[in-house]
Amino acid sequence: MTQIDEIVRLVRDVLGDDAIGAYLHGSAVLGGLRPTSDVDILVVARRRTTADERRMLVDRLLDVSGAGARLGPARPVELAVVAQADVRPWRYPPRLELLYGEWLRAAFERGDVPAPAPSPDLAVLLSTALAGNHPLFGPRPAEVLDPVPLADLWRAAVADVPGLLADLEADTRNVLLTLARIWVTLATGEIVPKDAAADWAIARLPTARLPSEAAALLARARDGYHGTEWEQWDDRIPEVRALADLLVGEIDRLATREK
Repeated sequence: MTQIDEIVRLVRDVLGDDAIGAYLHGSAVLGGLRPTSDVDILVVARRRTTADERRMLVDRLLDVSGAGARLGPARPVELAVVAQADVRPWRYPPRLELLYGEWLRAAFERGDVPAPAPSPDLAVLLSTALAGNHPLFGPRPAEVLDPVPLADLWRAAVADVPGLLADLEADTRNVLLTLARIWVTLATGEIVPKDAAADWAIARLPTARLPSEAAALLARARDGYHGTEWEQWDDRIPEVRALADLLVGEIDRLATREK
């Protein structure tokens, strides 16, 4: 049984017939999984979840996700659960029932499971799931989800920036690539893979008047995403901060234009 089969089984075990469908999003539908990519899955439920169901989902996912998976090392899983009535008809910000990710493993292992809450980032996630059109079970995503207006996609992308900057030193590669992808989204209205976003941004760095070393830093992040570059960022933190600030400046410029 594959990892995805295991995830589908555990979702159906916990939610039963109230699980309408599960849908791939993220790298899996944006050019294919890279060596460092998570398996990104969206679950749409007929109703809101209970605290016990959320706890059971987390406990089962700890078995099959990431290097510390209880059943043996595996690709990291990012699983989001939404209740259909909270996203259809569409409203902003949508409510998220549960988000599982490996960066939360320590808290999950302590027994901490966050309560449902509004989540602007769901606008990006749902848009990617709709565009990817890859059900693991259930109807096509367009049959259970409303499209996200472009204005809300922009709002969600910009809302993610402060949290990204807070993680810059701890998760340098992902933050730089995600900032590049936000820049692409605001400029083109498209959601692209992180490596494609890096290439797009690198090609535009001179016109954005960024320092020449910025291209090399963004290329290092892209190559780390591909698994072909050994990443050591500790000795480049000042340059990394400068690059992040300049990317945020481009994002702010476009966000201000769209207001």
